[in-house]
Amino acid sequence: MGVFSTVSVAKNEESRGNQLQDGKRRSIQDRVLCVLYALVLAASASIWFIAIRAPLWLDETGSYWQISAGFSKILSRQSISSPAYSCILWLSTKIIGTSEIALRVPSILAMLGAVYLLYLVAREIFKRDVAFIATIVFCLHPIVIFESIDVRPYAFAVLATNAAILIMLRLRRNNSNWLAALFGLSAAWILWFHLLFAVILPALVLCFFVVKFRDRNALWRQFCVALAAFALAFLPVILALTYLFRTSHTHVYELAPKLIDLIRILAPGWLLPITCVAIPVALLVSAFASRRDDSLSLFKSWHLMLCASLALIPVFILYGISAGTSIHLFKASHELVALPGIALCWALIVSRFESRIMRLLFCILLLIATTFQSISPLVASERADYTSKYALEYVEKNASVDNAFVLICSSYIESNYAPMPIDSAKDSNYFTQLSYYKLSVPVVPLPMALNGEAIRVGSRFLEEAAVKHKRFLAIGFEPSYKTLDWLAQSAAATHSVRTLAVINGVKVLEFARQSMPR
Repeated sequence: MGVFSTVSVAKNEESRGNQLQDGKRRSIQDRVLCVLYALVLAASASIWFIAIRAPLWLDETGSYWQISAGFSKILSRQSISSPAYSCILWLSTKIIGTSEIALRVPSILAMLGAVYLLYLVAREIFKRDVAFIATIVFCLHPIVIFESIDVRPYAFAVLATNAAILIMLRLRRNNSNWLAALFGLSAAWILWFHLLFAVILPALVLCFFVVKFRDRNALWRQFCVALAAFALAFLPVILALTYLFRTSHTHVYELAPKLIDLIRILAPGWLLPITCVAIPVALLVSAFASRRDDSLSLFKSWHLMLCASLALIPVFILYGISAGTSIHLFKASHELVALPGIALCWALIVSRFESRIMRLLFCILLLIATTFQSISPLVASERADYTSKYALEYVEKNASVDNAFVLICSSYIESNYAPMPIDSAKDSNYFTQLSYYKLSVPVVPLPMALNGEAIRVGSRFLEEAAVKHKRFLAIGFEPSYKTLDWLAQSAAATHSVRTLAVINGVKVLEFARQSMPR
């Protein structure tokens, strides 16, 4: 018996020794994988900065216009947007200046915060490596790449969205009324930065009931507390929401979405083809590899319900409204609201790969493909295609020689529904680009479209120009080319017209005086 006992003890000690060695080996592997994932995540975020030196495009100059007259004018310069972002941007300019890069710093910091919060959200659902996958997919989404350096409130809106999701998940193990109130406040803060992000609210409500379903005693109490906090915090944005509904027809400029647009937001860029290639490879690897109990990230049914709700509900609401009505809201910046849920869904899909190395390779391949896509000339020039910086610089150099008048067609569709501000065109919300890229010469404002207001203002100016026989210029983006053609035809009797340049879609016409009228 003593011999058998000694042998048994020896085997147990050997088994424990092997387990300790396996544990140490697994710990080292976990640390190495964690470092590699962190490096891939850092590289993914670094793609954001490829276009950081790009000139401000139209909507970015709109953000600058809202703060250009000082803090006291921020409220009076708001329309459908909340002043929360404008206040943050104004404060930032007082600290780091108003250069193009400096104006983008607040959005960069907000998006980095959104990435960190999304990682914490994913850790509430997945293991650490799968949580990294969710954040990497989020960082590499084309909309995130664009909005991370965009001088607009979208990065702050997704930051508030991720904060609300995280607090909601923490409520699963917490019955505190204070945390429920914070959940309601964070949901309202989403609307403080962008009203259209309200499409995430039904998903948040559904997910709240999903995570609190087993704790029905606290469910209704916390829901009422959260609802009361939300209603209180929502009060400041009611006026902006009312204005949005009242003027909804004046903000429509997107085309009705197609089914391919829906697929593009759910599976952008190289995400889908890489996944289609990775799945059979992962199945092949798993067939020949020894299976471990912890190699597969387990998830529960509520995980799938949560991820799908956060991804699909806001997307389908935006798509349904845009496809079924004349109010087309399905545009890239608005779709940002669904990207945290979409990233979580893709992480859930990739977590089905049994091989941890395959998961890492998936992220590396996605990083490489997105990097090459982001540095392509077509994508790199995307922001430049919507800026009037270079056209205005060209016009300033040309017109300042003789202080020639410049007729400018607005790039905002809202200008088609309002009289033109003759005396304050350079400070108008329909010509926000002039608040940042300034012109020293006189400006005559025109609407975007060739309508009655454009004909009235243009005809009056042409009559004066015909009498004075002075040279002048006219510029406009492609939606205003009809107006430029009308001006050229109407002035043909007194001026010779030629196209000086077309810069980033902005056509510049010169109207030179003729020695003798025709």
